[in-house]
Formats: sequence, structure tokens, C-alpha cells
Amino acid sequence: MKISFVIPAYNEEKLIGACLESVQKEIARTQADAEIIVVNNASTDRTKEVASLFSGVRIVDEARKGLTRARQAGLMASSGELIANVDADTKLPEGWLTTVMREFAHDPSLVALSGPFIYYDLSAYERVLVRIFYEIGSFIQNVLHAGVYLQGGNFVLRRDALMRAGGFDITIEFYGEDTDIARRMKRQGRMEWTFALPMYTSGRRLREEGVFNTGMRYAANFFWTTIHGKPLSKTYTDVRSE
Repeated sequence: MKISFVIPAYNEEKLIGACLESVQKEIARTQADAEIIVVNNASTDRTKEVASLFSGVRIVDEARKGLTRARQAGLMASSGELIANVDADTKLPEGWLTTVMREFAHDPSLVALSGPFIYYDLSAYERVLVRIFYEIGSFIQNVLHAGVYLQGGNFVLRRDALMRAGGFDITIEFYGEDTDIARRMKRQGRMEWTFALPMYTSGRRLREEGVFNTGMRYAANFFWTTIHGKPLSKTYTDVRSE
């Protein structure tokens, strides 16, 4: 199977390099059939210039700012059977790609695979709070079967199932975008959320807005999108590295 990494990037000149390095290392380690697509999403900094320094990385321009618009643009430019939706402030740990390819090869009915973030720049106490939120989400999905959950920025979808599901909803700006695609993908096949697929990421939003406040906002939009089909929050704040 070929896997396409789709990386939306809005003003990510400071972190996109580390993200691309981690993706390229995983591809080289596994020798997977893969492509890397960076979606330059209306950036006004050197994001596009930094990404262009990496050999083999294809850059797609999407002038309409918005996470789902960038994800959809990357999807339409991709050719892989699997679409890895990775954020520009993330870093793949060793073994991430091995887990993904193994799980999808093992089960043809699997249409979506996701796992947690590890916030490498938060305190131990803050990481414990995040883990509690993840444990609650895992319990709701895997035990209560009361909802479906994907971690935005760390999820892989089977392309044909995603196309049947209608792709990404570009009317959603930010919050709830992962819940929306999760509930639609569930109709296409089996979903899996597992702690065995962690990914490193920046805790900049949690530091800026507070771990508890951010967690509650994501939780509110998870339940609202699950019940009503659209997120509660219509606006969001861009948080970028200093």
C-alpha cells in the first residue's frame, strides 16, 4: 500500500522542518511506498520556503485559510491508498509507520486509525491531565460505544472509504473537524483508536489557553458534533510558536 502524508501548514516556518525530518526518517527506515504533501495554507511567513528545502516533498498551495480546506486540498492532490493526516507541529516517533502499515494490511475492514499526542514541551503534571482526557475518550469509544474519536493531526484514513464518506467538510473551520470525519468514516468500516500509535506534538495551544480549558472546549465540540453533526465553536484562535 502507498501512504500519502498530508501536512497542512499555516505560518509554520519554525516547526515544519522538524516534522518533515521525522516523516522522512520513518519512510527511510521502513522503505514504505510513500509521498509527502505539504499544503501551504495562506502562509505569510517562510513556511513554503522551508518545506521546499526538503527533497521529495511536494507543496500544494491552498489560498483559502482553514484546516479542513487544507486537508481536502491535500487529499485531492494525493495518490496513496492511505492518507496520513499529520499536523505541521508534530514529530513521528520511531515505529509509527510500521504500526500503521501493519494494522491496515492486517484488516481490510479498517478504515481509520488514530492515537494520542505526547506533548513533549509540557510539564509532567500537564501531561497527566492530558492522559486523563484521553482515557475518558478511549472509554467512551471502546467500552461505552457512545461515540467515535480520532485525534486531529494523528490519524490515517483509507482513501476509498474517505472518498465514499465525502471527504473533509470544508464548512468546519477547526474544532470538531476530527469528530465529524470520524462519525462519517464509521459508516464505512471499522475504526480504531489506540495508545499504541502515539505522536509527539507541541503543547503551545494548551500552554496558551490552559490544559483544562482546552480539554473542555474539545470535549464540548466532540459531543456537540457527535449529536448535532456540526461543532459548537465556530471560531478559533491561531496559536503559533514564539
